[in-house]
Amino acid sequence: MDRNFVKEIINGFTRNGILGASTFIQPNYTMPPKEQLQRKLGTWACISIVVGAVIGSSIFMKPATMAGQLGSPLLLLGVWVGAGIISLFRGMINAEVGSVLPQTGGQYIYFRHMYGDFFAFLSGWAGFVVINTAAVASIAFVFSQYAEYFIYLPRFDAATEHSWALTIPFVGKLYPLENFGVKSLSMGVILIITALNYISLKASGSFQIFFTALKVIVLFVLVGLIFFSGKGNSANFVTPSSTIQLSGWALVGGLIAATSGALAAYDGWNNLGMVAGEIRNPQRNITRGLLFGLGICILLYVLTNQAFLYMLNIDEMRQSPLVASTSLDKVMGTAGGGLIALLVMISTLGAINGNVLPCARITYAMGEENHFFSWAGKVHPKFHTPGNALWLHAIWSCLFVITGSFDMLTDLFVFTTWIFYGFAGYGIFILRRKKPEVPRAYKVWGYPWVPIIFIAFSLFYFGMTIYTDINNYISGKSPVINAALGLLLTLSGVPLYLYLKRKKQRSEQENSL
Repeated sequence: MDRNFVKEIINGFTRNGILGASTFIQPNYTMPPKEQLQRKLGTWACISIVVGAVIGSSIFMKPATMAGQLGSPLLLLGVWVGAGIISLFRGMINAEVGSVLPQTGGQYIYFRHMYGDFFAFLSGWAGFVVINTAAVASIAFVFSQYAEYFIYLPRFDAATEHSWALTIPFVGKLYPLENFGVKSLSMGVILIITALNYISLKASGSFQIFFTALKVIVLFVLVGLIFFSGKGNSANFVTPSSTIQLSGWALVGGLIAATSGALAAYDGWNNLGMVAGEIRNPQRNITRGLLFGLGICILLYVLTNQAFLYMLNIDEMRQSPLVASTSLDKVMGTAGGGLIALLVMISTLGAINGNVLPCARITYAMGEENHFFSWAGKVHPKFHTPGNALWLHAIWSCLFVITGSFDMLTDLFVFTTWIFYGFAGYGIFILRRKKPEVPRAYKVWGYPWVPIIFIAFSLFYFGMTIYTDINNYISGKSPVINAALGLLLTLSGVPLYLYLKRKKQRSEQENSL
């Protein structure tokens, strides 16, 4: 292994924050000017990016699974509220960091200033290879599944679907021809929304505001219809399951599993920092977008879950994978199914755009600074958008759709994401020490206890997730150790980092001659 590479890692964690205060980036370092990226996003666009990216399909898919994992409506409510508070703590930390470093690239830029090039690259690589593109693929797939309520999507017969298989070690067999009609529509939606973002940032921002507003209004209408129907039972809020009674380590495992689901549902708010270089008055608007956006999401999630519980007891909820449809069917009859399908399509469409719009900005920032392929850092001369990075993400997302591997990858992304979230939580202490003179439009409320609580939770969650994943693998509940696979995919970027670093060094040596 390259000795300079090992030395870089050690120096990054000793001089850049774990044991000291310096950094790979010199104190007087300034980012290259983003002359071609234009600041067109205001406060409402920022709030809509957060809400639009967070509220997707999970609120309609996760409650049933979580009800089965907990068996208690009070625990279910507690997990949703607790995960929301933890996400809000992380949002508060991100708001301060974003006000100090209001540059396109989000977490990748933050980590460069906190820990240096190598760790920043790994976070950006994980976002591309697992987290962001797999999220887009899975949300698009849910959109297409619900679109089948209104349109017929053809598929091959069973023999044809299973005539071609891709075998991936530690994952299993994947069937690209399976459910091909749904997959084709999913890819079409991804490509259309990518094209919109490619042509116009302003249009994609307006699209995001419209669909986010529509999504929020329809969700409030859904909650209102259920509560004001008078057909539910308030006793469901406190009545536990008649068959699931957890205690000891089984309860801990259930809480960890349910918390993972809730954290996945809340994820996406950090997308806002990725477009910081295109936000007007970013110090103010990033803070407003994160705090108001997350507040809206927490309120909607708690109200929606309580509405489901009002119509269904905890056992009925865990037995109904489509809890929203089941709940509304009790209020409106069969017409409720069509309304829910339309709501999910609206919600997922906004979520796809909310992830496509910002996520490619990380890859763009990496390419612009020669920490990824340089062509990924090009800005379109006419549209002023990171076109190459957008299409790279679109193609990778479509590959996930074709192979069908996105289901497993979305299970991995929460664990992978929270590794970096934990380091970002510690990074607030590094920036406070390294950049005390930089004006902060927002400072973390409850500092230093809020970051300390967040870091402690991240460590606990990290350890318990590994423990739970190993137990699930040993007991045969999972074909792989998801945490290990997530780490493996993330670390697969190390050879690419070494290659790009050596290529950059050779180029610098040639230019110096």
